Amino acid sequence: MKKTIVIVAVLVIISCYGITEVRSDASDHRYNEGDPVPLYANKVGPFHNPSETYRYFDLPFCSSGHVTEKKEALGEVLNGDRLVSAPYKLDFKKDKDTEVACKRKLSKDDVAHFRNAVQKDYYFQMYYDDLPIWGFIGKVEKEGKVDPSEYKYFLFKHIQFEVSYNKDRVIEIMAHMDPQSLVDLTEDKEVEAEFMYTVKWKETEIPFEKRMEKYSQSSSLPHHLEIHWFSIINSCVTVLLLTGFLATILMRVLKNDFMKYAQDEEAADDQEETGWKYIHGDVFRFPKYKSLFAAALGSGSQLFTLTVFIFMLALVGVFYPYNRGALFTALVVIYALTSGIAGYTASSFYCQLEGKNWVRNLLLTGCLFCGPLFLTFCFLNTVAIAYSATAALPFGTIVVIVLIWTLVTSPLLVLGGIAGKNSKAEFQAPCRTTKYPREIPPLPWYRSTLPQMAMAGFLPFSAIYIELYYIFASVWGHRIYTIYSILFIVFIILLIVTAFITVALTYFQLAAEDHEWWWRSFLCGGSTGLFIYGYCLYYYYARSDMSGFMQTSFFFGYMACICYGFFLMLGAVGFRASLLFVRHIYRSIKCE
Repeated sequence: MKKTIVIVAVLVIISCYGITEVRSDASDHRYNEGDPVPLYANKVGPFHNPSETYRYFDLPFCSSGHVTEKKEALGEVLNGDRLVSAPYKLDFKKDKDTEVACKRKLSKDDVAHFRNAVQKDYYFQMYYDDLPIWGFIGKVEKEGKVDPSEYKYFLFKHIQFEVSYNKDRVIEIMAHMDPQSLVDLTEDKEVEAEFMYTVKWKETEIPFEKRMEKYSQSSSLPHHLEIHWFSIINSCVTVLLLTGFLATILMRVLKNDFMKYAQDEEAADDQEETGWKYIHGDVFRFPKYKSLFAAALGSGSQLFTLTVFIFMLALVGVFYPYNRGALFTALVVIYALTSGIAGYTASSFYCQLEGKNWVRNLLLTGCLFCGPLFLTFCFLNTVAIAYSATAALPFGTIVVIVLIWTLVTSPLLVLGGIAGKNSKAEFQAPCRTTKYPREIPPLPWYRSTLPQMAMAGFLPFSAIYIELYYIFASVWGHRIYTIYSILFIVFIILLIVTAFITVALTYFQLAAEDHEWWWRSFLCGGSTGLFIYGYCLYYYYARSDMSGFMQTSFFFGYMACICYGFFLMLGAVGFRASLLFVRHIYRSIKCE
């Protein structure tokens, strides 16, 4: 299994390194004066609805000639990028002063279409030599007007480009909209629109290797870093207090338990046992629905491995700002290559639990996370198609993903399952399980599953909630997040707190002579995922301006899948920590 993990790790790193090399080479162009530099128009959409984007020419912009589409990688398509040639020509080191790109007579429908876009704060995105450009397509004039019917709507028709170069390379580009050059869209009438642009070149000393740094500086500003470090310190204090408290309590309680049980063994044999030792014959009784349990453990282990690899790539600088689609490509590739880990973990653990139908268990493992994700994707892709949005995946891309799942993910899952089945590992239980289970005594309401999950999920969530805002603002907004080292520290803290709180709750459960701890430890560990989904509701209504059926369905649909993934991953972490703890304490006593 160790060899398999090493091989998977090498394949993952080689694949993602190759992808990033292709992306970096694509933008490493040198130009002579007058050479054409590629400018691509990407998409347009409401500023506050990041998922609701459309093709640039879905709006009735004019084009200066034949529009060519750029071939895109898998990750770019998944990211909703649809690059086409823009109507503006920005030749290297060639200044242009108010040049006409194209003219178009806007019909009444075109005017209404543009007016609706301006009303919704539509922005456009372009790429010039792989450098991003943004701008709003128009403005609303509201000065002194209370009634929305009196507002005036204008379309910007003049873009001013400022391009910086260093020797033979493009370093920086900025676009400004001329506030004086406007097309009035207020009334439904035909309008002549003349789209113009100005280009100014200037030399800079910034080296080519540092041209992307300006995009990551916003997340590294001093006041932002202070907030991030406050989050880290807050989380570290939480961890130290929690671990110190638990270590002190558990060590003292366990020490007293061990001394008490040792004295009991020296005393009369007929003395009745109490506490967690009393259920030593039931604590390792296999859980109900063991096939589902093993499948959840396997899927959680795979998602944990996926997260670790993503962090490794982030920390070595693969996911620099606007490396289009790199994250989505890495997610697809790594998930496919790590499916063997899910198959091995689920199958080997299922066989340890004396399960017989390992093939069905393997099918359940393969569908446990992919199944809900696939159903969610089908619904949301249908919504995107209905909206004609760029989030709708083309048929060819869907075929590619299905082929990856069929030719890579499934075979590796089966191979991992066969390896797990043939490992013939035995479940190492320090105590012999009795034939008949003991009856669990009546317990107060706060010891039931839901209150325990609420307690278990709150502490890990409190350690990460400050950082969650910045992640949400990056994924579901226009912020840039590049402080992966801080995020990795927060992730480590999340794992530690989840493990400790689950171990503590497992001990208290066993001390109350409740031996059904298997599922409880998994549910308590994964309950942080439910808290994150609760934060989604807060973020949507209180911290964002998202609106509309498509954006709402995308936000809550895909966040449900992400939180479900967190549930499986942290559930696996919580159970593994509890299993180590339970084995340790029962090895320390003599079980008859």
